[in-house]
Amino acid sequence: MNQLKGSFFLLLLSIFLFLLMVSLLENPVNWALAVILAYVVRSYAQSSKKPIAPAKHPLVTVFQDYTPTSLLVFDGNGKDNRILIAVNGSVYDVSRGRNFYGPGGPYENFAGHDASRGLAKNSFDEDMITDPLGPIDKLEDLAADEWESLREWELHFATKYFLVGKFVENEE
Repeated sequence: MNQLKGSFFLLLLSIFLFLLMVSLLENPVNWALAVILAYVVRSYAQSSKKPIAPAKHPLVTVFQDYTPTSLLVFDGNGKDNRILIAVNGSVYDVSRGRNFYGPGGPYENFAGHDASRGLAKNSFDEDMITDPLGPIDKLEDLAADEWESLREWELHFATKYFLVGKFVENEE
């Protein structure tokens, strides 16, 4: 069927080109029309459907508990390059924001840590990070405006990044 269709198309094209050549000699406007027609025919002949790529299943992430020590490996330097950050008891996968939270980014010190205190105080200094071997920071000394800031950051993370787990104390 495709060969018959192709042969018929070539026959029509040959006849058309013959008639076009005859008419070109009669009127110069036909030269412009011939160029346009040649472009359309060339575009039609070259157009082909791109192969459809097979669908890939998205990476499945299991919701789990993360401790301060188990979170350390998710700083963007690990084998899977994932970046996780804990904010007020929740753990978010911020790998999409690698330019901000990954190595060399302005918030890189939060990667693989509990960022709650630093976000609440709007401070990105390393001294805002609690020791991962110690207890989780309860944030009991935060002022009302700092709690508000932390809630705003938490809302930002919840709307932009995937929630992948809960932040829990280290096992003894």
